[in-house]
Amino acid sequence: MDTVTINVNGKSYAVPAKPDRPLLGILRDELDLTGTKYGCGEGQCGSCTVLVDGQPRKSCMLRLGSVQGQAITTIEGLSQDEALHPVQKAFLEADALQCGYCTPGMILTGVALLKENPNPTREEIIDAMQGNICRCGTYNRIVTAIQTAAGMEVK
Repeated sequence: MDTVTINVNGKSYAVPAKPDRPLLGILRDELDLTGTKYGCGEGQCGSCTVLVDGQPRKSCMLRLGSVQGQAITTIEGLSQDEALHPVQKAFLEADALQCGYCTPGMILTGVALLKENPNPTREEIIDAMQGNICRCGTYNRIVTAIQTAAGMEVK
């Protein structure tokens, strides 16, 4: 069995696994970081989204060996000193979650968007979120949450 070292939420892990295993399974099954969800398994729904070096990536499609040396952030790694990240707070305030299954991927995608573009238009938010599906249909509240986190006036 191979050992692959990865950096998740600021901690280094030596994982006894083959490098071709999907990152999603490692996060959930080996590291017990279950905020990252299995959805479609094809990189289409976004429920497995994590940040890799700050960019949203579908962990069901990433192989463990491909993320060595990169910083991986899961939903569990967003809060600092038990304080929620501003995007997490905004999702709560906007009631932008219903079943919550898509929420971690939506939040992480929103975080990446706001880091790249701190003042996106509504259309830019919608475009950035296209890789994430909400089965409950809370899209308007999700956009509102990201606008709120950006400090924008919500219209």
